[in-house]
Amino acid sequence: MNLLRAASLISLLTLASRITGLIREQLVAALFGASSLTDAFQVAFRIPNLLRRLFAEGAFSQAFVPVLAGTKAREGEAATHQLINAVATLLLWALLVTCVLGVVGAPVLVWVLGAGLPANGREAAIVMTRWMFPYIGCMSLVAFSAGILNTWKRFMVPAATPVLLNLSVIAAAWLLVPRLEAWGWQPIYALAIGVMFGGLLQLAVQVPALLRIGALPRFGCSPTRLRQAWQHPGVKQVLSQMAPALLGVGVAQLSLLINLQVALFVGAGAASWLTYADRLMEFPIALLGVALGAVLTPQLSAAQAKGEAESYSALLDWGLRLVVLLSIPCAVALLVFAQPMVAVLYHRGAFLAADVLRTSSAVMGYGFGLLGLVAIKVLAPGFYARQDMRTPVRIAITVLILTQLMNAAFVPYLGVAGLALSIGLGALINAGWLLRGLLRLEIYRPAPGWVGFALRVMLASLLMGGLQYLLATRLDWIALGASEGWRALAMAASLCASALVYFATLILLGIRPRQFMRRG
Repeated sequence: MNLLRAASLISLLTLASRITGLIREQLVAALFGASSLTDAFQVAFRIPNLLRRLFAEGAFSQAFVPVLAGTKAREGEAATHQLINAVATLLLWALLVTCVLGVVGAPVLVWVLGAGLPANGREAAIVMTRWMFPYIGCMSLVAFSAGILNTWKRFMVPAATPVLLNLSVIAAAWLLVPRLEAWGWQPIYALAIGVMFGGLLQLAVQVPALLRIGALPRFGCSPTRLRQAWQHPGVKQVLSQMAPALLGVGVAQLSLLINLQVALFVGAGAASWLTYADRLMEFPIALLGVALGAVLTPQLSAAQAKGEAESYSALLDWGLRLVVLLSIPCAVALLVFAQPMVAVLYHRGAFLAADVLRTSSAVMGYGFGLLGLVAIKVLAPGFYARQDMRTPVRIAITVLILTQLMNAAFVPYLGVAGLALSIGLGALINAGWLLRGLLRLEIYRPAPGWVGFALRVMLASLLMGGLQYLLATRLDWIALGASEGWRALAMAASLCASALVYFATLILLGIRPRQFMRRG
């Protein structure tokens, strides 16, 4: 399997997901702007999303995928299928209990996570939390399926699945907002309906993909099957690894929740500005970091299980070079081309020029730390594949404290941009610390040529950034909103010219695509 081709496939499918996600955010911004009700939706959606990242895509995946890949490499597919069935049984019961508790406890959750909401926003957040909470059940099973499919090197369905959520929310907003208004309901509730329907769709498409590889889980619904699943040695191994992984992911999510609370107290709309900026920041993280992490984690786990230390180090080196090659120009774009991107994507309807300026400042804050945010997706699996969850956890706890100290220093002067800047700088510290740990343990030994490679990437990025700065300052991107087509065309031409300058410079400096081809 060509790892670059696999990562590129995931990136392209993720690009489709992010494009539909941006269309979703554009529609939300145009319909609702940045208000207390959009803040309420962000809080309500953040609650199941938090648990999804905490338990499903976070701690569970970090613990499950290395054990699954190691079992497949050492013991074969029969033992692997037994592990899948045992984990599926335990997961199903845990999700049923969690969803019931979440629906019942929605007022408490909103009180804890949305203390800064006004009364009407808090009431709407409680309703939407109850409607969307079962989404955690759907997405946990989707993450479970993705771990299986990625281990079997079937990357397409897990990468394409998120598109369904975005399409569902877009359809719900388009079709249901006028109907809910006519019925006297809050129109924002249409977004919650779209989220829940999207979760069901994402779960449904996993079934044919799992059937094709003969790995559809068999869920045990009886107490006997539950007891047998609990006693399975692989399940015990997953659970033992989940505890430190849960702490590590929990620290990251706690940081996000603190930032959300701070944003709610900054003023009405601040949480929405931060969320809109977050969508732009997540574009390169998903295209680069998530794609590389999905490809590398099973490969690293298999190399560890077979004792192939040189292959393990070479995989990490390949991943880090791609991170530097692609994330540095993206970081430059977020820093110097933030306002044009925000204006083109969001400035219409209820999203005003002032909202563009506030959101752009947050995008720039994220730009300072984008390299770290992407690099973590490659560096952390270097520990997870060795089933070392504790080292990343210790680093994450320290970085959480540092991030909040930076919040205290930056937010009073920079507002919502200070929150994004703190997150970005904290990610740089986190990534640097992880890299230092891998080097000290001699898990990762950099291949020759790093200094020259990094200098060439930086030079190409500076030339590209100079062009983007001229384009950003010579055109009034907010005023261009009078002609939507012209503004979109101008941004597309600007980004294409920037990409041409960057990659042409790299080629002139001797960097070729074939250098990044690798089989796994």
